[in-house]
Amino acid sequence: MSTNGTMTNVLTQESGTVQVEPQSTAFVGDDDWLHVEGNQIVDKHGNPVWLTGTNWFGFNTGTNCFDGIWTCNMKEALDEMANRGINILRVPISTEILHQWSNGIYPRPNVNTYTNPELEGKNSLEIFDAFLQICKTNGMKVMLDVHSAKTDAMGHFHPLWYHDHITTEIFYETWEWVANRYKNDDTILAFDLQNEPHGKAYQSGASAIWNDSNSVNNWKKVAEICAKRILAINPNVLIIVEGIETYPKEGFDYTSNQEKDYYGYWWGGNLRGVKDYPIDLGTGQKQLVYSPHDYGPDVHQQSWFYPGFNQNTLYQDVWKDNWAYIMEDQIAPLFVGEWGGSLNGDNGIWMHAIRDYMIQNKIHHTFWCYNANSGDTGGLVDYSFIKWDEEKYNFLKSALWQNSQGQFIGLDHKQPLGNNGITITAFYNQ
Repeated sequence: MSTNGTMTNVLTQESGTVQVEPQSTAFVGDDDWLHVEGNQIVDKHGNPVWLTGTNWFGFNTGTNCFDGIWTCNMKEALDEMANRGINILRVPISTEILHQWSNGIYPRPNVNTYTNPELEGKNSLEIFDAFLQICKTNGMKVMLDVHSAKTDAMGHFHPLWYHDHITTEIFYETWEWVANRYKNDDTILAFDLQNEPHGKAYQSGASAIWNDSNSVNNWKKVAEICAKRILAINPNVLIIVEGIETYPKEGFDYTSNQEKDYYGYWWGGNLRGVKDYPIDLGTGQKQLVYSPHDYGPDVHQQSWFYPGFNQNTLYQDVWKDNWAYIMEDQIAPLFVGEWGGSLNGDNGIWMHAIRDYMIQNKIHHTFWCYNANSGDTGGLVDYSFIKWDEEKYNFLKSALWQNSQGQFIGLDHKQPLGNNGITITAFYNQ
């Protein structure tokens, strides 16, 4: 596509078949872009908004489309999300598939065309663009999340944004391609630059760090460079920056190989470094949002899940110093990109604690996840990818943005959210 959004035919070759590169549709004049004021995300008029939704993975796993559209109809699934108040969908994807798309290579999607006849003959990028159009007509917005460097269901276990042939420069260039392709379409409001940079810095092997060094593993520096390159193309998109796993305690640095010298936390959830080395985007600072991930004992039995833990102990023990201070000190807004799991036992205690904390503080969030096939958390639907777990949904529902009449509030100024929602404009004109 040319820089003005017009169509450009590009012939590419894959598996002996000549294809015309699919081009995105430019929606010039879209006005739903968001920015930051203090610790709030606001619309173009300065009205505070609340981004509340879920995750649907698959473009990162090798499915090369959403998991589940091997059994469900993609449009019906998205329609139902919008009807149930999901105003933003976080979409995990890999740098590898985005890089392939940018070079005219379209990995084959695992889609059931009997249940998705409208996707017959479409390649993986065309399916992604069809998904965006469905979201647009539903008033639902999208956050694109680079979940792993390589396309692999276990790819997120790799701690860094570069891996084998996927270099840091390819990471940058791929995000630039995405930014340019969708710069005129406000359906994608936010870019989550990299999912869960991690690694235990006191052990051998690569790990993400956060400081003012020029280390190739310095996530803080890489995030700044990547964000600035994106914002040079689209200055309106929100930049979502996650944390790391380990950060040195006072008086120590990353040269220590002693576990006791570090604060540890969930992958991507440790944002202690922001206090010492905040992200600096210059004129783009108004687009910056920090994003921790937080989970309960079903994912890992952390030390803070001791007998009798509750919201207050969680806040005092880990939330405050790892990420809550960013909101409290008016540094930036917070977006909890992943949280979720079962409602049973200690995990249920944690689930209620973090949900209520996010409601009390209007923290933006996307629940993990819609998918039934998330091994340690389960999903909002069963393996039909259509039938909802009503108990889990009703638990989540109170943390979805609604007005006093229980109408769901979307993030679009013109298109209401699904069949049961309203626009930002309608909400602020009540």
